[in-house]
Amino acid sequence: MSTSQKPGIHRGVSTYCWYPLYNVNMTLEDSFEIMKDMGAHGLEILADGIIEGYPYPSKEWLNKWFSLCDRYEIVPVEYGHWVESKLYRGRELNVEESLEQLIHDIKLASYMGFTCMRTKLGVIDDKLTPTKIWRDFIRRALPYAEKYNVVMQPEIHWPTRLTDQMILDYVEFIEKEQTQYFGFNIDFGVFTTDATGMGMPPGMELNPSKPEDIIPLLPYVHCCHAKYYNMDENFEETTIPYREVVQIMKDHNWNGYLLSEYEGPHKEDYNHCMTQVKRHHVMLKRILGE
Repeated sequence: MSTSQKPGIHRGVSTYCWYPLYNVNMTLEDSFEIMKDMGAHGLEILADGIIEGYPYPSKEWLNKWFSLCDRYEIVPVEYGHWVESKLYRGRELNVEESLEQLIHDIKLASYMGFTCMRTKLGVIDDKLTPTKIWRDFIRRALPYAEKYNVVMQPEIHWPTRLTDQMILDYVEFIEKEQTQYFGFNIDFGVFTTDATGMGMPPGMELNPSKPEDIIPLLPYVHCCHAKYYNMDENFEETTIPYREVVQIMKDHNWNGYLLSEYEGPHKEDYNHCMTQVKRHHVMLKRILGE
């Protein structure tokens, strides 16, 4: 399910790229202008960090949002949000409380023009295993996702591997429910072969997924976090086998957006972040043949 009418792989940016530059060195409009200059029209936002007054933005802010999207030809792709399972000390949210959060974000994401959501589920361990009741509230949210045409997507993030049981559980759920409104956002950090810049805890093994592990999951992937840690002067990412991963996606006719997400060092350095994201899109354009 692509957010673009033209099939194929498209480029975009996650606002996480600019964190923590927002409201310090740049505004939302500044980021839109940079995206348009790069020809990267797809956008992911982190809702609570971008939407003024979240979760209840004013009409004035929403009107400004629509105006900026039109002016800079921005395509709202993915709405990043959390199902905050640990809002209260001493207990996790129950199914009803989790569902209430989800429904509100589904409606707001749809109203703002998004067709995907990075639905971050509460986790219960260091391997990012989701809260045990995830099936219950996701299942009950599916009719709302269908009504408002928004796909819920947990992010598959390192240290999870694409062959882990968690992924098999998600696939089993999708097939059992026969739904196209639940899928994955695969973060390219799962393919990292060099821990430089990752901030990996001492003693944790770096055990990356193989590029070909993405193949059986592609039907359930609607956009990806095109993670990068280090773009060198030759416009190559030095820690992730980008060309191999993206070529596999091209060969399997995947449709969707690759959303740049910088997670390397010196994120607070404006010039460094700008250099990194621009190099990243030079690389993506070369790989995609633009």
